[in-house]
Amino acid sequence: MGELNVYGVYVPILLIQAVLAYLLLRVIMRLLDRWMAPDWVPMPNIFYLGVFVMLLWLVHEIFIFCQF
Repeated sequence: MGELNVYGVYVPILLIQAVLAYLLLRVIMRLLDRWMAPDWVPMPNIFYLGVFVMLLWLVHEIFIFCQF
């Protein structure tokens, strides 16, 4: 995908996508924490890691689709 030049500092596009996916994850975590029953997910950290990876893939696909 490349990088973005911000005042002489090159920022990778994947970093921007990861930050957007993390912000979406924080919103989803707040919603899921309210709705999930206690101990419904045995290892919530691994569950949220999987959700983050799926969100990162989704944000990446949106960036690719909007590029063309």
